[in-house]
Amino acid sequence: MSCSMKFRTTLMSMLACITLQTAVAQDQTKPHPATLPHPQVEPALKNIHATIAEGPFEADWNSLEKYEIPQWYKDAKFGIFIHWGAYSVPAYGSEWYPRQMYIDRDRRGDNFFQHHIDTYGPQKTFGYKDFIPQFKAEKFDAKAWAQLFKDTGARYVIPVAEHHDGFPMYDCAFTRWDASEMGPKRDVIQELSEAVRAKGMKFGVSSHRAFNWMFYVRDESFDNADPQYADLYGRPMPFLFEENAWDYQHNFTPQDDQFKDDWLARSCELVDKYKPDVFWFDFGITPKHGDSTHENNTYAEHLQKFAAYYYNKTSAKDSDLGIINYKFNAFPESAAVLDKERSKMAEIRKPFWQTDTAVSSSSWGYTENQRYKTPERLVNDLVDIVSKNGCLLLNVGPRADGTIPEEDQAILKAIGDWLKVNGEAIYDTTYWKTFGEGPTSVSTGHVSESKDKPFTSEDLRFTTRDNVLYVHGLKWPENNEITVKTLAQGSDLYPEEIRTIQLLGFDRELSWERDASGVTVSLPKDKASKFAYVLKVTQ
Repeated sequence: MSCSMKFRTTLMSMLACITLQTAVAQDQTKPHPATLPHPQVEPALKNIHATIAEGPFEADWNSLEKYEIPQWYKDAKFGIFIHWGAYSVPAYGSEWYPRQMYIDRDRRGDNFFQHHIDTYGPQKTFGYKDFIPQFKAEKFDAKAWAQLFKDTGARYVIPVAEHHDGFPMYDCAFTRWDASEMGPKRDVIQELSEAVRAKGMKFGVSSHRAFNWMFYVRDESFDNADPQYADLYGRPMPFLFEENAWDYQHNFTPQDDQFKDDWLARSCELVDKYKPDVFWFDFGITPKHGDSTHENNTYAEHLQKFAAYYYNKTSAKDSDLGIINYKFNAFPESAAVLDKERSKMAEIRKPFWQTDTAVSSSSWGYTENQRYKTPERLVNDLVDIVSKNGCLLLNVGPRADGTIPEEDQAILKAIGDWLKVNGEAIYDTTYWKTFGEGPTSVSTGHVSESKDKPFTSEDLRFTTRDNVLYVHGLKWPENNEITVKTLAQGSDLYPEEIRTIQLLGFDRELSWERDASGVTVSLPKDKASKFAYVLKVTQ
């Protein structure tokens, strides 16, 4: 080869190398497709806006405040919540394992980060995504679940459709990371909707997706920093790499329009596919939590659009309006139904409301070594909530294989047995002139139920229906006698004469007297039910 040919070959190789390096550099500047808006979002938004334009509800608070809660929901009083997802595979700590496994800090006494490394290896080589193939749900039986919930006395059921982890439990058009394509490879929400409705219960869904925006703390040494997984973990935004990214309560960067548009498309898809009677939202729709109002909330425009879409979709004459559950101040109180997490009301709240809590005090999703509540405590919570114009949404956490733990089932069965005897004092009732009497107060702050003290035999609660007053005793008195002070002779709250007093579950007459101190009732030696008892007072 001549010198000129060698030079030409060398020059061409150098140019080719420079061209390749330039192309690689240019390619690295392009965003990964997984970080871009999903192509199905834009056409979904057009359909959403068209539905809103048809009315009758408009996407503004004045219009949405004309909403009226369906009567069935006020009458139902008791529902079942289900937290089930890939987080049930590690079964450690809580359902926040996907977040905490990337944060080297203790959460409620557990260091998920170190546990993960010790058990599964570094977060770079075994990330949360790698639990999904192990989430097989091989024993999941939607019909068996529905029968259990029916036997429990639940009137509605709300499974988590998508948790903060970004893994929908349904056939989602906006991501490949969902239960219909990975893990169980089943549309869990569809199966549950059919089974639950076949048993005559109402069906809802919950969306916790709004917090996916800040759920995963990032580091270049974690798999979640790789943009190719952005359609599961969310986009690796710069603020998620900051040292204080774990402290979302003080450092919550508001979601951008790309995220909120995707959220709106996903939420409306759930409405279209599963026609939920109830749509429950977690706290992420209020980035400032308790400090936000529906007027200054950065999420307000998208919430208005969703509510208008959902209410318009359910405004047909032959159906009930859908019900939206919200936390904090995300909605005006007359535009949707307030939900309080692991807490209650101190007094009667005239706008109807809901508490969500769990059979476990330690986690919503399944974990080993759960700290379970007693059925008695949960029945008392139900009674207290109903007496104050609320309803109870009680959560269970199934295992990764789709079985509901025996402890959860035993608690549900005990509640169901109590409702078989005393359900007439719960279902289809309303609050009375006062919620009750007695010395024990309840927690009212967000996630504050751990502060609650046990109820005493002096704690009574009232519900009413058809001129019947139900007096719920939250603990059986040791001397088998109870005085209801509120029903004293000459009471402004109950001036009517009392004709009969019966004990539900007891088929014999009771001995009772009424005077200026109250109505004193002699109870039988044997309890009529294991937990709270109910006196039926008629005029």
